[in-house]
Amino acid sequence: MTYANSRSIALAAGLLLAWVGLAQATEISPHRALYSLSLESSKAGSGVVDASGAMIYEWGETCDAWTVQQRFRLRLVYEDADPVELSSTLVSWESKDGLRYRFNERRLRNGEPDEEVRGEARLDGPGKGGKADFTKPDATTLTLAPNVLFPTAHTLLLIERAKAGDNFLSRDVFDGATEDNASQISAVIGTRMEPSATDEKAASGNKDKQLKSPLIERPSWRVRLAFFPADTKSDEPDYELGMRLFDNGVSGDMSLDYSDYVIRAKLDEIEPLSKPAC
Repeated sequence: MTYANSRSIALAAGLLLAWVGLAQATEISPHRALYSLSLESSKAGSGVVDASGAMIYEWGETCDAWTVQQRFRLRLVYEDADPVELSSTLVSWESKDGLRYRFNERRLRNGEPDEEVRGEARLDGPGKGGKADFTKPDATTLTLAPNVLFPTAHTLLLIERAKAGDNFLSRDVFDGATEDNASQISAVIGTRMEPSATDEKAASGNKDKQLKSPLIERPSWRVRLAFFPADTKSDEPDYELGMRLFDNGVSGDMSLDYSDYVIRAKLDEIEPLSKPAC
């Protein structure tokens, strides 16, 4: 699993605002969530025989922006190689008009510093292009094409499309995970699930008592996201992500599919964070 791939579990929690109107139409719930990570399935020959870890994800709100703080660790056990410990700390800031984005992530491999990615990006206006300036690992600038979205903007647009009854959305999203440009994310959206509905996929893999919280007693949709490489015309995604997305921005249990193996992120705990008094 590459670092870009391991980070995608964290992105799922917040990747799922193009304009101010979307923020007004969607009532997001700032929250802190704890997910446990495990190996859901593995194909013969993949080499991966076990996985374990955890992720703490915080989606915060200020008067003019959305913030994300995430700590992530994952231990991968291989059949014919030593286990690998991956961990990262991510902090990001995204303006509510969807036009400015700052990001900083530090990554470790087996406890040793591996890479730090830091920078900021700006769009020239709704639907317009812009630039992304990296200061780490190298000083470099990328040109962002028109209609590119930042992560929270994409999340809120996905919720709006789900509310409207759409079942497909494909957009280019820039997240700053690497020095690559925006990547294409194609989403298939399932039918609306009422607050009382049981997620059979999640329940089938969970023998414990189901988590109870007002934050997840809300309408939701099963969503399947396919992440395609940046600046390519590949027909095959790098990986796919399945999850239950709630109308307040909370992500329930997730499955990250790399074709040869699948990592599961189970929502164990969740609590609300305060909203700003603007």
